[in-house]
This record gives sequence, C-alpha cells and structure tokens, in this order.
Amino acid sequence: MTTDLNIMYKLPHFTAKNQDEILEFMHQNTFITLIGFDGEYPVATQVPVKTVIDGDSIKLIGHIMTKTDHCKAFEQNPKVMAIFTGAHAYISASVYETPAVASTWNYKTVQAKGTIRLMDPEETYQVIKELTNKYENPETSPAAFNKMDKAYIQKHLKAITGFEVSVNHIDHVFKMSQNHSVKNQESIVSNLEKSEDVLAQEVAKEMSKSMKDSSLRSE
Repeated sequence: MTTDLNIMYKLPHFTAKNQDEILEFMHQNTFITLIGFDGEYPVATQVPVKTVIDGDSIKLIGHIMTKTDHCKAFEQNPKVMAIFTGAHAYISASVYETPAVASTWNYKTVQAKGTIRLMDPEETYQVIKELTNKYENPETSPAAFNKMDKAYIQKHLKAITGFEVSVNHIDHVFKMSQNHSVKNQESIVSNLEKSEDVLAQEVAKEMSKSMKDSSLRSE
C-alpha cells in the first residue's frame, strides 16, 4: 500500500522538502502517542515504536499492555493515529526586528494514520526481543534479552500484545520560523541558545540546521 504523505496546515513554509526528511524524523522520535477510539471516547497510550520502510509501505511496530482500555479499543476499531513529536519551544516576539507582534511556538510533529493489527504470542516475542536488543547490547549488557530466564519472559509475555500499524496517510508540520527574515531567525536562535530549557536549546539546533540547509539550496 502506498502511503500518502500530506500536511496538516497548507503552509509551504512549514513543510519538509522531501519524504526522506519526514521519515528520518519518525526514525529519530520513536516514543509516540498511539490513539484509537472505543466507540465513545478517544483512547491513547504512549509507546516506543520501530518505523519500518518496505518499498512504498510504512509500518510501525511496537507493543502494548493486554486488556487495557486502549488495547480493547484497538481490537474493536483498528483505525488508529500515531503522533510523533520532537523538540518545541516558545518563541518570543521581543527578539524580532519588529517586536510589537504576536509571539509563537516552534515545533515539529508528524501524524500517521493507519490500520493496526494485533500480533500473536510468537510475533510479540520477536517484537520484545528486537526492542530489547536495540537498547541493551546482547553481548555486554546484564539486562540483555538472551540473559533473561525463559520462564520469566514467557510469564510477562502474557500481559503484552505486539502490534503492527500499516500507515496509509501522513500529515506533518515542521515549524521553525521559516517564514521570518534571516535576521529574525538568527535572533531567535541566539535567544533560545541562552535558555536553560533543553528543548529550547534543541529547537535552536534544529533552526540552525534548517537555516544552513536553506542557505546551501539557494547558492
């Protein structure tokens, strides 16, 4: 299935130049909010996922706790949305060339809509193994998957269900003050770099990279 990559707000300043930039953001921001609907209210859970690209298809692989409200909702209605979020920060208009205007917020987000499939125990086992091996070195970590007792693993697998989301539509907003003058952007970056907020500092890095890439493209 070909994935449709679109934007939430039709503002060209705040969109990625190519699909690879969107996919890279998804690869880098793996802790998502997964949203479903139980027939009465939306339900949500925060989980880590692996984004798998196979030709034109995009799949999100992860696991959830069994018998929870969100797990039951996913069983009832397989249509879900996954929200990927990155660093964000308040942007004060006080640093603009013309400061008597509205302040704003810079952020990056991707919303992936698709169909979820809940996995059987064997598939779930493989998902847990791959996730653990990603963060725990199988050779050196005392918490590696291959060092866990098999009975312990099987006991805890009973409370976990793996899932696979086949993505069919992606929206995104990468808002990093691209609609402002270079002087304003430089002032914003300078102001954010002075902040003690780690997220603000990360936005400064994102903006600096975006400005550099834009400059290279214009040469």
